Amino acid sequence: MSTAPLALHRHGPASGLPLVLLHGFPLDARMWDDVVAQLPDVPVLTLDAPGFGGSPAPDDVAAAVSREPGPSLETYADAVAATLRGEGVDRAVVAGLSMGGYVALALAERHRGLLAAVGLLDTRADADGDDARANRLRMAEEAGRSGADAVAGMVDVVLGETTRAERPEVVERVRGWAAQGTPAGIAWAQRAMAARPARLSALEDLEVPGLVLRGAEDLTSTQEAAEAMARALGGGSELVVVPRAGHMSAVEDPAAVAQALRRLHASVA
Repeated sequence: MSTAPLALHRHGPASGLPLVLLHGFPLDARMWDDVVAQLPDVPVLTLDAPGFGGSPAPDDVAAAVSREPGPSLETYADAVAATLRGEGVDRAVVAGLSMGGYVALALAERHRGLLAAVGLLDTRADADGDDARANRLRMAEEAGRSGADAVAGMVDVVLGETTRAERPEVVERVRGWAAQGTPAGIAWAQRAMAARPARLSALEDLEVPGLVLRGAEDLTSTQEAAEAMARALGGGSELVVVPRAGHMSAVEDPAAVAQALRRLHASVA
């Protein structure tokens, strides 16, 4: 088995408890760049999802962790754990945004010993409803026909109203990243997210510090969903709402997100 199923990028100090950041769909690890720049003294590891950035195609990732081919966030979580083990990391602060949050939840269920603390950003612990699931599957089919064009319209959904109105450079940056997704990666990720189960129960006895964060203008990950995750994590969690940011809070207000992640990391480092 390969020791590195996924592309991993190191930032900051070479030693210490790492902060692992898992990106949102349909971007790659570059979405964390501005956050990482605010944390020069923290050892940070960013990873690319299967079929995104520098990571192999999804079926190759599945083979590397001895799982059957096919879309599965469990495969992604196992690949994260295997990649970290290959780098000598057996405990980390893990934070994920959107799809990355779904993977952090799967890690809490499947590899909880890895988690020294967990951050859940602009994400939710429930399963998709029928309409959302059907929309994901339609987008997966469209990616097979038109590639990254299938996700072009998502930029106006994932960025907050303030960012779209006042920060055209951020809009274009995100649009450029989204255009670089591979058809296989886009389709696999959407099918994997459509199939995910509810995982709120994975947080209820996790017994590690937690961060739940959302952009105030996030129309996808609601305040209700954030509060449910914070309650499940218990008294050791912090709930943060970032003003004037949408679903991609780490890109829209990296300073606020970096501050919250620094507090989370400091709670166990």
